[in-house]
Amino acid sequence: MKQIGLIAGGGQFPILFAKKAAEKGYCVCAAAYIKEASRELEKYVDQIEWLHLGQVGRLLKFFRRHGVTETVMMGSVRKTKIFTDIRPDFKAIAFIATKGHTHDDSILSSFADLLEKEGISVSPSTLLLPELISPKGCWTRKKPDNAELKDIQTGWKIAREIGKLDIGQCVVLSNGTVLAVEAADGTDATIKRGASLADRKAVVVKLSKPQQDLRFDLPSTGVETIRIMAQYGASVLVLEADKSITFDREKMIILADTHGISVNAMHDDDFVF
Repeated sequence: MKQIGLIAGGGQFPILFAKKAAEKGYCVCAAAYIKEASRELEKYVDQIEWLHLGQVGRLLKFFRRHGVTETVMMGSVRKTKIFTDIRPDFKAIAFIATKGHTHDDSILSSFADLLEKEGISVSPSTLLLPELISPKGCWTRKKPDNAELKDIQTGWKIAREIGKLDIGQCVVLSNGTVLAVEAADGTDATIKRGASLADRKAVVVKLSKPQQDLRFDLPSTGVETIRIMAQYGASVLVLEADKSITFDREKMIILADTHGISVNAMHDDDFVF
């Protein structure tokens, strides 16, 4: 039986992956982050090691012990935990010492490089779940009106810029005014902050960062995103086609249609800047 490693953060993605891997005959060895990954994951993997952030040496020993030479990384890790619940071991301290900063994307890519130097290849998180990748198009009955289309174009450009600076992935705006920019608080909080300032016409744009390693940390949305948009009065969600993932897409679309929300997945070439 082929072994595959799973480095698991929070959310449903690691569980979905573990289920699909088991169906395809993989032996799944999960390194799961404490207070992030769900305990439910234990039901769907063959081996599991619970780790604190920073326990790199322990992770490597776990994978070596079970003969893991290929892994995926997925699931959320709250950025605030970097300041409150990290326990770096000697391997992590040596790794951190070579970095000039702690930006999400450079740290993740460098961590993947470290794993590969240790003989563990890092595959895309969508390896067994390509159906989660967001297809291009308007998915809902509601289409953006002219004012919303202008906000989409503005929001797309701004989201690209904040992504270059590794600030966040999401921006909320209305009638040409930026209402909220994602930072360490995450997308849901950004939607709440921004949409609460608008008169039921807020546009939410969420893109991958230009420097993002597409093997992991893809922007993700799902039913909860639409629920929050409906609660706070946002009218349009824009995602990046082929560079984002969506969970429970059918349920997400039904909920969006129920609340008159437009959901769109687009590419850079849809815009002229």
